Amino acid sequence: MAARTGKEFLDRLSQSRPTVHIQGETLTGGIQEHPAFRNVVQTYAELYDLQHSEEHKDVLTYASPTSGEPVGTSFLTPRTPDDLVKRRKAFKVWADHSNGMLGRTGDYMNSSLMALASAADWFAQANPAFGENIRRYYEKAREEDLLCTHTLIPPQVNRAVAGTQQAGGKLAARIVKEDDNGVVIRGARMLATIAPFADEMLVFPSTVLRGTPEDKPYSYAFAIPNDTPGLRYIAREPLDYDRPRHDHPLASRFEESDCVVVFDDVHVPFERCFALGDAELCNGFYSQTSSVVHMTHQVVTRTTAKTEYVLGLVTLLTEAIGIEQFQHVQEDIAEIITTLETLRAFLRAAEADAAVNEYGVLTPAWAPLNAARNLYPKLYQRFPQILRKLGASGLMATPTELDITGPAAADIEAYLQSATLTGAERVKLFRLVWDTCISAFSSRQALYEYYFFGDPVRMAGAYVKSYDREPHRAKVQAFLERS
Repeated sequence: MAARTGKEFLDRLSQSRPTVHIQGETLTGGIQEHPAFRNVVQTYAELYDLQHSEEHKDVLTYASPTSGEPVGTSFLTPRTPDDLVKRRKAFKVWADHSNGMLGRTGDYMNSSLMALASAADWFAQANPAFGENIRRYYEKAREEDLLCTHTLIPPQVNRAVAGTQQAGGKLAARIVKEDDNGVVIRGARMLATIAPFADEMLVFPSTVLRGTPEDKPYSYAFAIPNDTPGLRYIAREPLDYDRPRHDHPLASRFEESDCVVVFDDVHVPFERCFALGDAELCNGFYSQTSSVVHMTHQVVTRTTAKTEYVLGLVTLLTEAIGIEQFQHVQEDIAEIITTLETLRAFLRAAEADAAVNEYGVLTPAWAPLNAARNLYPKLYQRFPQILRKLGASGLMATPTELDITGPAAADIEAYLQSATLTGAERVKLFRLVWDTCISAFSSRQALYEYYFFGDPVRMAGAYVKSYDREPHRAKVQAFLERS
């Protein structure tokens, strides 16, 4: 199969039977019709249709090395600088479609699978079968254009003890049995975004394991279909309230569900396993395969698109109410511009300094991407603050679409007009600003960006430990000793 169309994505979803608990209901299918998911599912279908549009198909697809059919560019293994640029342009097309609001589009995990499969020999050091498994799974995902999500961390129960010790070691998902055909997984994991409408669940390592015998049941990496028997999802309250796009312009399109994942004795065949019982291998899963680098390349491209959106939005806002000439407003706009240009510089540096890794994959430079992923969780928090400050009380004077066409229409035109917009136009713009900085959807976006790669404090600690500061320390020491 070539790169999917939106219809093919929806057709496959209609055949899937994942078990999803949401607001007291248990769904075992019909995801694309449920009010909590149908709008975002349609947005994902639009992404797949872009792969076949005259405008974007050359960027979003390339010829499969096995079938010759066009497949998604995010599966492309970069060998040349042009390949890296093509991958980034493809990321950007999809990110622009959602203003960067969709955090788990397929290209994110596709990038990971590409890097992992390229490093098949690394998996094979534990067992030759694991190397072949990851290579074969990547080809399956590429040729079937699968939408994969993933789950990484144990449930948040008691942070004072390790995940392996939660509830006496009986809470986090773990291997409880091994048979002739595979392993059985029992327990829970967090926090699978888009799980209800993904095709596959990737269960990958995250928390650093200590390498003790107790860690062995928690050391694994595998992939299973979304409707595997025993696999259940508990979805949070949806933030798409099935309101008109005018009133909830972002939530009605881009509300990705987040789910707790329950494994009720889920059987995972050996051919779907990439690592088992090897804590050391799991701890190097991302860094030793360059997977985290290619995933971050996609993420920084997406956050660049998101920052461009915020800059465009604040420009329309300040023009509409005539505040752009004030210096404190310009200072806030300059802050957004600086963030945007910083992200663009990181991307440019990462691609300019790319190098071929030991598996023959041209890999973006990690240092600028690592800096970007440490900065953005904090920088993004400023955007809603700036929009709220500049929109001020006007963000509470936001009637609905029905008001604009109802009995209050004349009053809205008279009293809610702005320097450049009619009353109806101003309300529409301010509803978009509201959904970016005040609504429940916007709050989830801010939290999501803050914890995208994990706890920023822990990330900072890892960043400091991994950064080579010795040349700079030595330079200052030499200066101190200069006579």
